Parts: sequence; structure tokens; C-alpha cells
Amino acid sequence: MSLVSIGDVLVDRELLQAFFSCDLHECKGKCCVEGELGAPLTDAEAEALLHAPEELLRMIPEKNLKYLRRHGSIEIYQGRPYSRTIENRECVFSTVRDGITFCAIEIAFRDGLCDFDKPISCRLFPIRVRKKFGLDYLVYEQHAMCRSARKAGGELRIQLIDYVYKALEIRYGSDWVRSLKLFVDTSSLR
Repeated sequence: MSLVSIGDVLVDRELLQAFFSCDLHECKGKCCVEGELGAPLTDAEAEALLHAPEELLRMIPEKNLKYLRRHGSIEIYQGRPYSRTIENRECVFSTVRDGITFCAIEIAFRDGLCDFDKPISCRLFPIRVRKKFGLDYLVYEQHAMCRSARKAGGELRIQLIDYVYKALEIRYGSDWVRSLKLFVDTSSLR
């Protein structure tokens, strides 16, 4: 295991060396579909999704809406809230447009129909926040579904930390992100 400490956040070195640029036309939004659990949620996100506005609910397919009304919008796993999934597959808030799966929460937020964006864990993906020694520990999950994103990121020379820069800034603040970038730019990672 190779990790660095940036402030009070631990970061896997592999994440710092990775290139990434999501290619929705290649992956078709599989991150909203694949996996056994939905998106990890903060308590505030879970509360917002428990009371999702009707404008958001109108954006999801009827099948998802029926499932949500029957089972709720969140599920608890090992004491933590996650967005509900339909039969351990797609997120209940997913919607398909032109063959690509999108997040209805994100669409509703961008259209001004709800006052919260998709979960920060989704905006950080493929980075996951785990805990180590009581601190946040950022790891890079390399899924097969993101093969085209790794390829595109490498070809375009887009670092993963730049790809999720805004989400990192929301989660940890601009000073922390500047420290992270400074570490990457001045270290011998490459």
C-alpha cells in the first residue's frame, strides 16, 4: 500500500498517477447501473432524497418510480445510507436518454427543478472515500466499465484529480485541492 497524507486526508498514490475522462458514448452510463449498492450518501443527501421533489420524481421512469414508492429512496447498509437500487442493479434515480443512463437528480438540479445535486460520491467517481486510521482515505476504483475513460484520459492527458477537481473542492475545500495539486506537480510521481 502506497499512500500520502494531504492535510488530514489520506490519498492512494495510484489515484495521483491516474488519467481519466469519462466517455458516456462508450460506457453508456454504466456507473448508474452496475454494482450491488447505490451511491454512498451523506446524511444531508439521504435526508434530501427522502423528500425528493415531485419535479425530480417525474423525471424517472415509471418502473423506478413504482419501486421507489414501494421501497423508499434510500437503503441502509452497515449503518450508512445509500441510494436505493432496483434489484441490486440500477439506481432508482437513473433515467435513460438516447441509450445512455443518466442521473435524474443531476438533470433536475441543472434544470433548476431541485436545489441539490447528485451525491458527492457520484461526482467523485471513480474515486471512493474510505476510512483508514479514522481519516478519509481516497482510493481509485478501476472498473472494467471505465476502460474507455482511462484510455481517453491517457490520450487527452487529463489527470483523474483534474477530472474530479470540482467534486474534490466541494468535499474538502479549495485550499486542500491546491495542496493536492501542488504535491502532484512537485513530487516525482511521474
